[in-house]
Amino acid sequence: MSRTALRICPLCEATCGLTLTIEGTRVTHARGDRDDVFSKGFICPKGASFGAVDADPDRLCTPLVRRDGELREATWEEAFDAVAAGIRPIVERYGPNSVGVVLGNPNVHTMAGALYPAVLLAGLGTRSVFTASTVDQMPKHVSSGLLFGDANAIPVPDLDHTDHLLLIGANPLESNGSLCTAPDFPGKLKALKARGGTLVVIDPRRTRTAKLADRHIAVRPGTDALLLAAMAQVLFAEGLTEPTPHVQGVEEVADALAEFTPEAVAAACDVEADVIRTLARELAAAPTAAVYGRIGSCTVPHGTLASWLVDVLNILTGNLDRPGGALFPQAATDRTPRPAGPGRGFALGRWHSRVSRHPEAKGELPLSALAEEIDTATEEGEPVRALLAVAANPVLSAPDGDRLDRALDSLDFMVSVDPYLNETSRHADVVLPPPPPSQSPHHDFAFNTLAVRNQVRYTRPAIPLEPGRMAETEILARLILAVTGMHGADPAAVDQMVIDQTLGKAVEEPHSPVHGRDPRELATLLTGDTGPERRLDMMLRLGPYGDGFGVRPDGLTLRKLLAHPHGLDLGPLRPRLPQPLKTRSGKVELLPQPIADDLPRLKRSLAERPDGLVLVGRRHLRSNNSWMHNVPALTGGSNRCTLHIHPEDAERLGVRDGAPVRVKGAGGEVTAPAEVTDDVRRGVVSLPHGWGHNRPGTRLSHAATDPGVNVNQLLDGRLLDPLSGNAVLNGVPVEVAPETAPGCASVTEKLTALT
Repeated sequence: MSRTALRICPLCEATCGLTLTIEGTRVTHARGDRDDVFSKGFICPKGASFGAVDADPDRLCTPLVRRDGELREATWEEAFDAVAAGIRPIVERYGPNSVGVVLGNPNVHTMAGALYPAVLLAGLGTRSVFTASTVDQMPKHVSSGLLFGDANAIPVPDLDHTDHLLLIGANPLESNGSLCTAPDFPGKLKALKARGGTLVVIDPRRTRTAKLADRHIAVRPGTDALLLAAMAQVLFAEGLTEPTPHVQGVEEVADALAEFTPEAVAAACDVEADVIRTLARELAAAPTAAVYGRIGSCTVPHGTLASWLVDVLNILTGNLDRPGGALFPQAATDRTPRPAGPGRGFALGRWHSRVSRHPEAKGELPLSALAEEIDTATEEGEPVRALLAVAANPVLSAPDGDRLDRALDSLDFMVSVDPYLNETSRHADVVLPPPPPSQSPHHDFAFNTLAVRNQVRYTRPAIPLEPGRMAETEILARLILAVTGMHGADPAAVDQMVIDQTLGKAVEEPHSPVHGRDPRELATLLTGDTGPERRLDMMLRLGPYGDGFGVRPDGLTLRKLLAHPHGLDLGPLRPRLPQPLKTRSGKVELLPQPIADDLPRLKRSLAERPDGLVLVGRRHLRSNNSWMHNVPALTGGSNRCTLHIHPEDAERLGVRDGAPVRVKGAGGEVTAPAEVTDDVRRGVVSLPHGWGHNRPGTRLSHAATDPGVNVNQLLDGRLLDPLSGNAVLNGVPVEVAPETAPGCASVTEKLTALT
């Protein structure tokens, strides 16, 4: 007998509702949930392949523990015994910073990844924290922190109501959106055009999104900030500004950007001055408008400045915090809204990395620095001797994976929480595999703070946990206990500790709905079958729509949410300023000092123009970083690891379509098939991210049949955006030649010749 169950898709940021068909304990089909309050039946190829992802035969079923140099199956008790025995002596001898923690992108797609890493970091006390954010969106966090006082206060475009949308470095028809949670992003763009709106795309590639646009600007990679600065200068010069309220520093920004005229930046950007003026004028003239920048504008030398300028344009045109513009979502699990007023602000560089002295940002060090923090000795502090990798594969996602590969092999001890034996987890001494997504609950803590409509949904496991499996929430709770000296304690104690601490603080806050009440009494009112569910209930009840533990009888609780399996619609985005601001002034601080200090570097870049080819990445609709290349249904076709190169560049270099070409960068060389296409502009080549599944010792049988190459091996990790520590992945100079061309020998061949 088959049955159906609801599940929120965890495979990208769109968070679509799914209806699963289940035969026994196997998902046999997935379709869009037509009654889902947010996605309304939309589904993409990844969601349709949920069953194949869930049932991948290469998923690990039991823990692995290294014995006599080999990873062997073990019991959960043996695995956590090994974790405690491996980590605690290192902490006690060398201090907490000798243990590094790497958090990968999948953490934001699971309940466990949202609820437990912060507890792990606090308990361990390490500052050696690295995440996927510094190869992705950290510039946006930093610019938001500086502008609004809160690194997580990221305004999103009001896609359903805007009249004019300008996208820079974004390709949502392939990515489904990022830092902007929007099921059926393609449909929303088509609806924008159908109602007479305008879509502008700024991208060096003619992406699927660019092909839909009314205007496509093929900017030179890495010059996003220059183009946006010139647009802002035009707004000031032509009197087209109508700034959002609650803003200070408008005149200072006008002075700071005065020299970035369209004529000054045109040559560097390869965009005519008149075109830049038109972009600015059309933005200002639109009844409502929103500027939205994504990974292409983050992973460049001036990523933080570009992210800042996206919001500067929204602010100067009066489109920040108004319907049809860019607004701040209000998630159901957000903290109790506090009264508007000055906050603590946002600080950068509270500590620095040990080797290269990179400043922290948002409590993190650059992922690019992980290898040197392991393999380089200095007089200041201990190197990273042990590593906890939670849903992370930095050998593929960080620059210079070969060096990191060697560094991981030199660690004293390593733990990996991962369902696969992949390019990173193969180095671990203990591998702790979480269950398939069908056997896990789901609520989107992070993505609901970025959603284009306020809503809340929760799905319990569609399939009971198989015998021998352990819930991911329990895995992380036990990991916390094992590395903090409490090995063997009841994992439920972790959730209870968080509940006690959270309620203890809530009753002391004057603006809280539970101010002055007894936290122990409040804890007894929580519902839920598990510790994570009780924590979710607590967050919902304390949140902006919650019942306040009985204060608002019609308010949100877990019990109410469970009674609405397709979710609850909480309404469109609404203006919220000044309440979200946590700056010291209580206003939007338009020209923070770190931004002002970095603008001279942007000005110097006007004279920088690489003579050769530059590299950009690209996204595929049927993959998400390095996750899904092991699923046959999601590979092949357009989802291939090829080098896109313009026909004129190919002819000049003697590159033939389909023939292998060597690509050389500061970090090494790779060989990939050429795909000659005018979808990429002249002077630019493109390789997708997440490939390179050819290292020994992995168990990714399908991915290994067509491994592709690791584009990040072309980088040596030295190019960073200085404010955020984000790796520069786009606009990187490279050399390209046919594989057989003289003078383009591989690194291995050169070393062999020398010896």
